[in-house]
Amino acid sequence: MLNPKTRTVFDVVTDFLESEPSPQEIIDFFLPEDLQARLDELLDKNGEGEITFSEREELTEFLNVDEMFSLLKTKMKLKLKKQSE
Repeated sequence: MLNPKTRTVFDVVTDFLESEPSPQEIIDFFLPEDLQARLDELLDKNGEGEITFSEREELTEFLNVDEMFSLLKTKMKLKLKKQSE
């Protein structure tokens, strides 16, 4: 029997973006609780020096998504500010 595909941070983000969110919905976006808990676990393991190579790759994916969303949220805030002027 095949293992069901594990949902990744990229799956969640691309599904969200595919839904054509408004600027405000992008600003309000946060990871689902299960993925946030996984990120917290990876950060703890990394801080304790107990992270495996595959976990480090997974953590890097989270960090890349976080960086991209920080930039995207900033741009959406600027867009909304300009629209309100």
